[in-house]
Amino acid sequence: MANNVQYFTTNPGKLGALLVAAGATLISFSGVYVKLAHVSPTVAGFYRTFFGGIILLVIVWMRGGLLWQGFYHFFLGVLCGFLLALDLFFWHISIHFIGPGLATILGNFQVFLLALFGVLVLKEKPTINLLLAIPLAMLGLYLLAGIQWGDFGQNYKVGIFLGLATALCYASYLLVLRRLQISDDYLSPVTNLVIICFVTAAFLGTTAWQQSDSFEIPDLQSLLSLSGYGLFSQVIGWVLITKGLPKIKSSLTGLLLLLQPALAFVWDMLFFDRKTSIVGGIGAVFTLAAIYMGATSHSDSKR
Repeated sequence: MANNVQYFTTNPGKLGALLVAAGATLISFSGVYVKLAHVSPTVAGFYRTFFGGIILLVIVWMRGGLLWQGFYHFFLGVLCGFLLALDLFFWHISIHFIGPGLATILGNFQVFLLALFGVLVLKEKPTINLLLAIPLAMLGLYLLAGIQWGDFGQNYKVGIFLGLATALCYASYLLVLRRLQISDDYLSPVTNLVIICFVTAAFLGTTAWQQSDSFEIPDLQSLLSLSGYGLFSQVIGWVLITKGLPKIKSSLTGLLLLLQPALAFVWDMLFFDRKTSIVGGIGAVFTLAAIYMGATSHSDSKR
C-alpha cells in the first residue's frame, strides 16, 4: 500500500488521470439515477442540486470559506444556476424519452458549440481536429437516429431535440461559469458550486411546483437513487475531476472525460435493455470519436 501511495506521489500525472477517470465514471451513472428514481424529471434535478448544495455548503463551512463577494458575482452565479437548470430540465426529460445513453451523448455536443463560439466570436483559428470532428459528429448522429427517423414515435423525436437543447444550455453554462471563475470578485470553485446548486434547485423547484409535480420521495429505491445522484454526480465526481485536471494534458483530459458518455451508453444497454443495431453502434463510436476530437481541438496550445 505504501508503495502505491509513493508511486502516485512521484507521478502526479498518473494520479491526475486516475482522479479524472474515477470522476467521469461516477458521473456516467447520472442517467441511471434519474431512470431509477420514481419522481418527475424536474424533481430529480431539484433533488440532485439541493442535496449536492447541502453537501458542498458543509464543505465550505468546514473550510471557513466565504459565500459573498458582491452583487456582480452573485448575478453571474444566478445566471449559471438558471442555465444549469435549463440544462438539467431538458436532459432529464430527454433521458425518459430516449434513454440515458443517447441523451448523454447528445448533451456532450456542447464541445462543438464551445469550439464554434471560439471561432465565430473569439476569432480563434479552427484546427484540423475541429474541422474533421463536426462532419464526423453529424454522420454519427445520423447513423444513431437519422436513418430510422421515420420509424420513431413523437416522444423519441422530441427527446432527440431536447438532447441537443441540453448541449446548447450546457455550453452557455460553461461560458458563464468561466467568466465567474475569472471575475475580480473571485470565490473558490466549491463556493461557486454552492451558489449555483441552490440557485438551480430554486429554479427547478419552482418549475416543478408550477407543473404540480409531487416532491414526495415515494420509496427507498428513489431515496437511494436521488441521494446517490446528489452525492456522486453533483459532488464527488466533479471534485475528483477538478482536482485531477491540472495534473494532466488536455488531450488526455478529453479522452478520459469521454468515459462519461461512453459508459452512460453502456449502462443504458446493460441496465435498461437498450436495443442498438450495428449501424447505431457504429454511429455511437463515430459520435464519441468526434466529441473527443472536438474536446481536444485546442490541445496543442495547452500542453
